[in-house]
Amino acid sequence: MDKKNLEGGVDNLKGRVKETVGEATGDRELEGEGKLDQLKGKIKDAAGNIRERIKDELDDLDRPRDEKP
Repeated sequence: MDKKNLEGGVDNLKGRVKETVGEATGDRELEGEGKLDQLKGKIKDAAGNIRERIKDELDDLDRPRDEKP
């Protein structure tokens, strides 16, 4: 798991809390912030997945041919 995946999970959770509190209190601005935080979390998670795949591919290139699965 990449650092961006963790950051994305935290942002997503924070956004869900803000959205829920905003809905419960009628605070549309807080609800909107929550939705934005969730979107940022999803983007960071996707970026972390891409970074992880790139690292895996680079590791595969460094491995000698006879060690590759």
